[in-house]
Amino acid sequence: MALAVAGAAVAVGVSLPVDGGGDRVDAADAAKAQQDAVAPEGKVEAAPQEGDKGVGRDPLTEAETARAERLAAASNGLRMNARDVEGDRGPQHLSTNLAEIDPDLSGAAAAQRRADVVFYDYKSDAVVTKTVNLDTGKVEDTRTDQGVQPPPGKDELAQAAQLLIDSPLGSDLRADYEDATDKPLTKADQLQLSGMVFRKETVAEVPSDLAPCGKHRCLRVVAKVTNGPWIDTRALVVDLSDRSVGRLS
Repeated sequence: MALAVAGAAVAVGVSLPVDGGGDRVDAADAAKAQQDAVAPEGKVEAAPQEGDKGVGRDPLTEAETARAERLAAASNGLRMNARDVEGDRGPQHLSTNLAEIDPDLSGAAAAQRRADVVFYDYKSDAVVTKTVNLDTGKVEDTRTDQGVQPPPGKDELAQAAQLLIDSPLGSDLRADYEDATDKPLTKADQLQLSGMVFRKETVAEVPSDLAPCGKHRCLRVVAKVTNGPWIDTRALVVDLSDRSVGRLS
């Protein structure tokens, strides 16, 4: 009952005695003071400006990433000799990441920041990985691997989707898109895209036109209408190396 009386007193703003008698406080003022004591609503502040260079194992900054990619592409004539996914001069960039610390290095050399820049050369169907020392600006290591297929990049997915759209085997894709939107599908940027490398060992039977996959750069594209349904393209495989489309059984 005492709680009920106290609650009513707060509601009407009457005075209550302090425990043990003595001074009296105004309950309405106390309630207002408690309300005012609540922390103000938070606000979003701009992130601190990123420096040109990270420290220790910090992620690569935008400046470091751009510098590493520029140095890597320019070394050993890669920019002149390699070809990208569209057949243009220069390698196809796939990823840039902070390199792991070399266990053979110690002291100041181990503390230097390095970046691994990964390219795909469509001219030789090879993955080229270059390790760039961001402190010295030198490319310290180059590794070339064939038969290795890293995850696809954004430009590769867009090119694979465009080849699907333009292919006779893409007729179902075009029809499903038009059914969902009442618009014709002509460009890859009309779709939300994801995808993966096609690995022959994951299917029971590989058509002869897809036999080079593994040596060639082959992708399976997952397509979605923007703000709409998924479109099933699981049976189609795009060979980016010879710019063809095949169908699985």
